[in-house]
Amino acid sequence: MNRIGLLETLSQENIEYCENCPLAPYTTFRIGGPAGLAVFPKSSGEAVKALGAVRSSGMRYLVLGNGSNVLIDDGGFDGAVVILTGMRAFSVGNGFITADAGLSLTRLASIAAANSLTGLEFAYGIPGTVGGGVYMNAGAYGGELAQIAVSSRWYDMETGEIGEYSGAEQDFSYRHSVYMNDRKIILSATFRLAPGERDKIGAAMDDYMSRRREKQPLELPSAGSVFKRGNGFITAKLIEDAGLKGRRVGDAEVSEKHAGFIVNRGKATSADVLGLIEVVKREIRDKFGKDIECEVRYIGS
Repeated sequence: MNRIGLLETLSQENIEYCENCPLAPYTTFRIGGPAGLAVFPKSSGEAVKALGAVRSSGMRYLVLGNGSNVLIDDGGFDGAVVILTGMRAFSVGNGFITADAGLSLTRLASIAAANSLTGLEFAYGIPGTVGGGVYMNAGAYGGELAQIAVSSRWYDMETGEIGEYSGAEQDFSYRHSVYMNDRKIILSATFRLAPGERDKIGAAMDDYMSRRREKQPLELPSAGSVFKRGNGFITAKLIEDAGLKGRRVGDAEVSEKHAGFIVNRGKATSADVLGLIEVVKREIRDKFGKDIECEVRYIGS
């Protein structure tokens, strides 16, 4: 199947798509050039059909959730981008929540609270989706998805198979999962939670959100924390101690509010952000002898 065949399949299956689609609106950084093709499945069934068609076409591909942990090149992406945020189905029962990959983590936490289930409070306010969260084992305030994700369903872009990882097969560690090592695309995940008191759950969620608003630059576009936690040190503190708050390259700036964030002051480009990341890495290496690792994924054109 070629590109024309791919477009015909998407049309026949009534799956929404857009050619030469700007990607900046689909990332929290608000940065990125156009995709050759953007595809918007609304269910896991549509996602499987869309991914299968992309696989058969041989096109280069990228899968996005909320675009909250990526930096897309100014030149865009010369291939097919499958955006999963239209996939938001979920079910609740017997202490478990199963949710599609495109459901936001904040919405997932709210669903848990509404059903008096505790264990997801930490995820309230994380700007990613279920799929992206499982992919990188998202966490905050001492919690992470590894603690509650019992299984996840996937589509294999190499074989076209649909399957599931459960328990230790997901290979969770700090900001890591098995999905970083293969070409399987997360379709949904199931979380095991515990009974709790709705008022206490809600209070904890409100507290976490209040802390986020107080300490993080939520008023400006960003990709969240840019650098991973160091081995025996807090990366954001080193950046602050190095006097890098407010350092800019173009319209990319190390946040004055939280040194672990790089924010888009209005018209930042991917080149601005990459340049600033290199400045920060160099300064931390020169001042403290530490090498810091970027958490945000850069997607080249």
